[in-house]
Amino acid sequence: MIRQHLPILQVIIPLLSAPLSVLLHKRWLVWGLTVLASMCAFIISILLLQQVLARGVISYELGGWAAPWGIEYRIDVVNAFVLVIISAIGAIVPLYAARSVEREIAADRISLFYTAYLLCLAGLLGIAATGDAFNVFVFLEISSLSSYILISLGHDRRALTASYQYLVMGTIGATFILIGIGLAYMMTGTLNMMDLARRVPAVADTRTIRAALAFLTVGISLKLALFPLHLWLPNAYAYAPSTVTAFLAATATKVAIYLLLRFLFTIFGAVLSFEEMILHFVLMPLALVAVFSASIVAIFQDNLKRMLAYSSVAQIGYIILGISFVSVTGLTAGILHLFNHALMKGALFMALGCVVYRLGSVRLRDIAGLGRRMPWTFAAIVIGGLSLIGIPLTVGFISKWYLVLAALESQLWWVAVLVLVGSLLAVAYVWRVVEAAFFQPPPRHAAQYQEAPLSLLIPTWILIGANIYFGIDAERTVSIAQRAAEWLLRGPS
Repeated sequence: MIRQHLPILQVIIPLLSAPLSVLLHKRWLVWGLTVLASMCAFIISILLLQQVLARGVISYELGGWAAPWGIEYRIDVVNAFVLVIISAIGAIVPLYAARSVEREIAADRISLFYTAYLLCLAGLLGIAATGDAFNVFVFLEISSLSSYILISLGHDRRALTASYQYLVMGTIGATFILIGIGLAYMMTGTLNMMDLARRVPAVADTRTIRAALAFLTVGISLKLALFPLHLWLPNAYAYAPSTVTAFLAATATKVAIYLLLRFLFTIFGAVLSFEEMILHFVLMPLALVAVFSASIVAIFQDNLKRMLAYSSVAQIGYIILGISFVSVTGLTAGILHLFNHALMKGALFMALGCVVYRLGSVRLRDIAGLGRRMPWTFAAIVIGGLSLIGIPLTVGFISKWYLVLAALESQLWWVAVLVLVGSLLAVAYVWRVVEAAFFQPPPRHAAQYQEAPLSLLIPTWILIGANIYFGIDAERTVSIAQRAAEWLLRGPS
């Protein structure tokens, strides 16, 4: 029965579609294959989430070899939710890409783009689905190498520099992760995550295990762009093609945060990670510094893609802040913001892609007065910006509400105040965009600009609609995030 093979199909469909796309010579066939593969991945992720919520953890043994001897795909409520986030964005982005990549990527490289895109999607899905620590590293490399290619396809020559910088930093992060996995394997003799979780407590007081935890935390923090390990991110987002930026901003860092959750709570356990290694005393200050420093830098950016890139660093700070509370409410806020931030940034970067399509630029001075010429595009930017700020009836409000609740539950009222102040900084950089687009006089040549094509606007507004819908009716997403938080704190069973 095909239903029992859904965990492997989730990864194998986009993975096999990638080399197949190289063999297709017609551009529309490559695009159609990408849409089909990504839609299949999305449907499978929904089915997996439904199964997990109804029946509990799904264990899939590859090749008939029982875990921990064989490789296992293990789907629980945490990674099932992450799979939905990745595949949902992964399904919407190709619809948007059809026109966008034609404008921003050379014609002879478009097939390469779709191949790298499918490999990146497969890698990100594999990281979330696998229950084997070494497979995490393998899929991490697949997604990273394809990400470097995707970023380098930008028409600006600085895309090559940004890609190279990301390659260097990403390689350092991956090396740290591999060393951490190797140290854990040396002490436990297993790579299966659940088996690691059972064996780690017996050797938790050794320097080797603590060093493994330290290496993994630093390596993953570099991948998720936690301050001050975020320096690769602004250029990567600013100079990559718009489609690539939207995809990576909504998925790549979210998968890295999932990895951090998986290692800290499932494998090493909350006791070792937060009571003995007191990581929350490291993560909370870094998260708060990220919120304020990145938001302040964002206010002074002229390039809107760089502005949103620094905003992403700040939003990652909010997610890590939620994790650092080590409580059900805090983890609920962090996991919920994984989903919500994917909707926000995916929509905002797609909207900026619409601007690039018409103007060829996203500099603040170039969008002066264009709010009336491109009303649907800039309405999307305004609504996405309101969600970033955390205005009620948007998903951003739900996340920050739970963050404030978590801070008050932990009797850290000053943290709740800082969350609210951080939102005011978001008002400052969002308002700069609104002021330029709607309140500044348009240039003389502005009359030639038209609204973006529907093929770009419809995917953008699907995500904007989701920002509003899940901001009004958040019961489903909150309940899943809460179940995931409780599962993480309870530990493996």
